[in-house]
Amino acid sequence: MRGYFAIDFEECKLKLNKMPITDFKTLLDAGVHFGHLKRKWNPAMAPYIFMERNGIHIIDLEKTIVKLDEAASAMKHIAKSGKKVLFVATKKQAKEIVAENVKKVNMPYVTERWPGGMLTNFPTIRKAVKKMGSIDKMATDGTFANLSKREKLQVTRQRAKLEKNLGSIVDLTRLPSALFVVDVCKEHIAVREAKRLGIPVFAMVDTNSDPSDIDFPIPANDDASKSISLIIGLLCQSIEEGLNERKIEKDKEPGIRDKKVIRKDLESKDIPAALIEAITEEDEEDEVEEAEEETVTGETEEEAGEEAEEEE
Repeated sequence: MRGYFAIDFEECKLKLNKMPITDFKTLLDAGVHFGHLKRKWNPAMAPYIFMERNGIHIIDLEKTIVKLDEAASAMKHIAKSGKKVLFVATKKQAKEIVAENVKKVNMPYVTERWPGGMLTNFPTIRKAVKKMGSIDKMATDGTFANLSKREKLQVTRQRAKLEKNLGSIVDLTRLPSALFVVDVCKEHIAVREAKRLGIPVFAMVDTNSDPSDIDFPIPANDDASKSISLIIGLLCQSIEEGLNERKIEKDKEPGIRDKKVIRKDLESKDIPAALIEAITEEDEEDEVEEAEEETVTGETEEEAGEEAEEEE
């Protein structure tokens, strides 16, 4: 189990010492405050409901602003540490919005049917992604041209199906550090898989949702395209800021920084202790992996040199 999965995000609500990333009027204009009918409500959402009007619950936007800032700050730090956030939105009105915004920040996303076991059975999903690469290789090395017409059709259809379902997660080589979900009720399987693995979940929760299993709930209207577009846009903006800061730091310090230096830098920014521990642990793991790879490479070169001397 990787270090960042062990973070207790209930105790890791980031300290916000800056202006909110949005304001009350912007959220109101986007219709973020509209909830579901009173008869469809989930009692667990009571703390986030402001009032009821004409049989419809109205979400408390002041609480939405606070929760949105917390989620944006956490995502920024995840992106800055070089980790991935997987966005999940398979509902019709959210598909294009998520795909368009998330592509800009180079994060993985799922907008088609959620493949069962995508997180809990990740190695199998990776095999399917690699299959796409092998089919592409067939087209370039001439193998595809030697196939019969029927085989070509079958392979082309298989490639198209894989591209549709898994094309957006090609760059996801390891389990994501966090999951963002647009509709908790619709994506309950994805949320369940993430919770089983201890992956923190960010989500837009409407008045019919249960926020108790969500680490970073954002009370908002998850049915209106304007509302979804606003929330996704703000979160992607935070991720982009984190990536830019990471790039600037890398340009200044091309070498691998000492763990103590990283820790000191993070502590100066009022980041919770558990999140600091997880980030530094991950960096240490990466350094160990790189060292092991170098050792294996060195041993292989020595063996090759010895074999060459024996042949002489």
